[in-house]
Amino acid sequence: MIDRDEISLRSHNVSEKVVKHARELLLKEYRGVLSTHSKAMPGFPFGSVVPYCLDAEGRPLILISRIAQHTQNLHKDAKCSLLVGEREAEDVQAVGRLTLLAEARPLRDEEVAAAATRYYRYFPDSADYHKAHDFDFWCLEPVRWRYIGGFGAIHWLDGVNLANPFAASVSGGDGEHSMVEHMNADHAAAIAHYVEQAGLPTHEAARMVGIDSEGFHLRIGRGLYWLPFPTSCNTALDVRQALVALARASH
Repeated sequence: MIDRDEISLRSHNVSEKVVKHARELLLKEYRGVLSTHSKAMPGFPFGSVVPYCLDAEGRPLILISRIAQHTQNLHKDAKCSLLVGEREAEDVQAVGRLTLLAEARPLRDEEVAAAATRYYRYFPDSADYHKAHDFDFWCLEPVRWRYIGGFGAIHWLDGVNLANPFAASVSGGDGEHSMVEHMNADHAAAIAHYVEQAGLPTHEAARMVGIDSEGFHLRIGRGLYWLPFPTSCNTALDVRQALVALARASH
């Protein structure tokens, strides 16, 4: 019997549209199910939800306790997976989900400062327990991506880098950080307009925490929200023009 899913999976001609949708899902969702090989129960996978943000290369960055089950598992076997799916969907099989097969590694000492600066923008509460307890940053090095865009839309993204041109050039560095700080310091009205246009909560003032080639993240209270640009942005100038256009947009 022919497995139609397997036929779809064998396709090597993945369109840029599929890659863009997979990238947007990875950016939009900031938590997923991390699965590691159980040390306590050999042969069984162990999964739990973890928050993440992306580093300068588009790789998921996580912060986990040294006594956590995942840490013990990863020290024994670095192979893991991260499942990211669209939340609040009425039919989970009809919407996008992305599985990353990865090799996890703890960050080197010289990498921690930059990772912490970026991660704390997204999850500011984590700064306290990172300093007070034994937590470490880990990077999930992609080995293979599997993206499902809905029924029958199944793709192995072999040889595809989900990092994007803007993120690879300035994300996590002075360029992106300066733009984010500039927006928060000098363009609060524009950020409020983005919130209003997107129908996001207004109980607290929003702050921009990250920018990528496809859009940007706002933090409102404890919630993170990703808003897309009308088109992909490959340079800092593209991003500035997109932000200005969104600020001028009306209902």
